[in-house]
Amino acid sequence: MTRILEKAITGLFYVLPHHLISRTVLRLSHSNNRWLSRLLIRNYARWFKLDMREALQPSLASYPSLNALFTRALRPDARPLAQPDTTLVSPADGILSEYGRIEGNQLLQAKGYHYSLTKLFADFHDLAAPFTDGQYATIYLSPRDYHRLHMPLRGELTDQIYIPGRLFSVSPMTTRNIPEIFTRNERLICLFDSDIGRIALIMVGAINVSAMETVWAGPVTPSHEKTPNHTHYDDTMRLQRGAEMGRFNMGSTIILLTEKNRIGWLDTLSPGQTIRLGNALAHPN
Repeated sequence: MTRILEKAITGLFYVLPHHLISRTVLRLSHSNNRWLSRLLIRNYARWFKLDMREALQPSLASYPSLNALFTRALRPDARPLAQPDTTLVSPADGILSEYGRIEGNQLLQAKGYHYSLTKLFADFHDLAAPFTDGQYATIYLSPRDYHRLHMPLRGELTDQIYIPGRLFSVSPMTTRNIPEIFTRNERLICLFDSDIGRIALIMVGAINVSAMETVWAGPVTPSHEKTPNHTHYDDTMRLQRGAEMGRFNMGSTIILLTEKNRIGWLDTLSPGQTIRLGNALAHPN
């Protein structure tokens, strides 16, 4: 596909009613109508060639709704964590879109496009500050991927920020063509204290991603809030490396941030490669 054609296609996303489409998908995906659910599940599994052999419940008939299939659990042995325990691992299945060093306040979205750490945090300067000149990894989850998100290291939850926004698609094509897409879209920032300092896991919403939720707050989106909402947690909640921390419906993107000089990326990594939950990303410095 030529860049001109890509630009034309992605231009349509500026005029689409993102939230209306996503609310419609929400209703359809959560429907327990037996006939409708079976139709959606069967066609979805065929279209995206889902590998159900890794699922805790491999039979499609065991899922009462399409959403239940989206958020299916895997067998306990399906995603072993890279060793040793100090290794920073991937929090999700997907494509490693970009990774590397945050250049001051700037992160690379795609070739030719950068975006601001400050805008990503919606001007919560104090919470963004620890990640200046730090490290980042961006992982895109396609609709066929496992949609639960897990801890890359052991951490203690300290803060959550919900930031309302648009719901542009975050597919590789749109991230190549829509500037600052991760600072425009709805997102949920989860902050933790870990053995390598502060880490952030940022769940970025997208069109058809009709809900995001965490294990401590439950469903966070869809939301009617029009301004950012910050929650600080005084009661310590510890999550072990590999523990589930949240989930998406459909596909989207998760951004992992660490502080400056805390990790070293593996030499084997490259943008665009497929990775799985539990794969090694970096070692502590």
